[in-house]
Amino acid sequence: MHIIIVGCGNVGQTLTQQLSKEGHNITVIEEKSSVVQNVVNSYDVMGIVGNGASYSIMKDAGIEKADLMIAVTDSDELNLLCCLIAKKAGNCHTIARVRNPIYKKEINFIKEELGLSMVINPEEAAATEAERLLKFPSATKIETFARGKAELVKMVIDEKSRLCDLALKDIPSELKKQVIVAVVSRGSEVYIPDGNFILRNGDEVTILGSGKNTLGFFKKLGLPTAKVHSTLIIGGGETAYYLAKQLLNFGIKVTIFDKDPVRCKELSELLPQALIINGDGTDKDMLLEEGVTSVESFVSLTNLDEENIMLSMYVKSINPKAKLITKVHRVNYGDIIGSLGIGSIIYPKNITADRIVQFVRGMSASADSNIETLYKLNDERVEALEFIVRAGSPVIGVPLAQLSLRKGILIACISHYGEIISPSGESIIRAGDSVIVVTMLTGLKDINDILENR
Repeated sequence: MHIIIVGCGNVGQTLTQQLSKEGHNITVIEEKSSVVQNVVNSYDVMGIVGNGASYSIMKDAGIEKADLMIAVTDSDELNLLCCLIAKKAGNCHTIARVRNPIYKKEINFIKEELGLSMVINPEEAAATEAERLLKFPSATKIETFARGKAELVKMVIDEKSRLCDLALKDIPSELKKQVIVAVVSRGSEVYIPDGNFILRNGDEVTILGSGKNTLGFFKKLGLPTAKVHSTLIIGGGETAYYLAKQLLNFGIKVTIFDKDPVRCKELSELLPQALIINGDGTDKDMLLEEGVTSVESFVSLTNLDEENIMLSMYVKSINPKAKLITKVHRVNYGDIIGSLGIGSIIYPKNITADRIVQFVRGMSASADSNIETLYKLNDERVEALEFIVRAGSPVIGVPLAQLSLRKGILIACISHYGEIISPSGESIIRAGDSVIVVTMLTGLKDINDILENR
């Protein structure tokens, strides 16, 4: 597909990297010439220096033949104007990043009137991910498949776990039949494990199963499955606002620290049920005074990555049972942060880019390509893809043990008319099923691509 991306900030560059890697014809538009030069040198894309809301610039970028225009500049209004011009000039699909909460109540009207294909709010998306984790505190990451019926959940094995030092084939049947262990991350290495793989202390494990079975799996391991009852949030930005609003709706007690008295006043009016404290969240005495040693969850959402990381490390040292969530903007911190054991890490730019890439993958699916959902895992080294199986596929009706699968492919879940199946060698795929495949291979576009000699 021919895709135009307006704005080459963190999200724009992440999108450029991912979509160009997937073979799309990308043109980027950015007002800073040095940024455009850097992107063009780094990726196989075309770059134009200029204002993306300019009709002539859009024409130079090929808007009349473009399939999709994505506007991810720092200005909501500029993004919406870009979409309006692109829609009128090229009648292509359009995606806008819109961050201002003022537009939240009007987004459906804006989307319909401007003919937008998708609107993404990075702060709201990050808050939604944090909210999922606080409702299921034993997980470090949660994604959904099969229209919410199947869950991909990450967890960390500790030395007291029933799974520690156990080969997958030796996991008790009451646990094994509930979920599939799809990916294991150990240090800097990532594995799609077979039955002989032995789980060790510190491994981060990705499991797949129905929501009910995942819950049962965690209960049988003796891990917490109930939502937290209290949370302390450091930083009162938009992500904190969206998160607090969602948590308050679930009856969770929320305390927010922010240095800016004006922002605190705004939050007090927007969130009357929350406790808003005008103070420095890095002040240890103040944190102790507000009960950080007994709070059930702690969320670091300041604009400084280092501050968020240090805060989470401190809280871990004085309240090891607290669920920790840390916002980080720089993805290249990934390996370092992973070794610190500070709970769940949220990367807003990756969440935004991943949602857009999922839309693009679905949009680019042709008659013989049927990707429903895509998630990139473990620093993009692993993909979890959901396929809809069409009649006539060679995978239909054959027990999985007899399928000639390519190396590095795991069939992790089958959804049959809404029933979520954790597959065994005897399981059979039927026409119309939704199948979730986990792999370290790239470029799969169809369920048939999992077979050898395709």
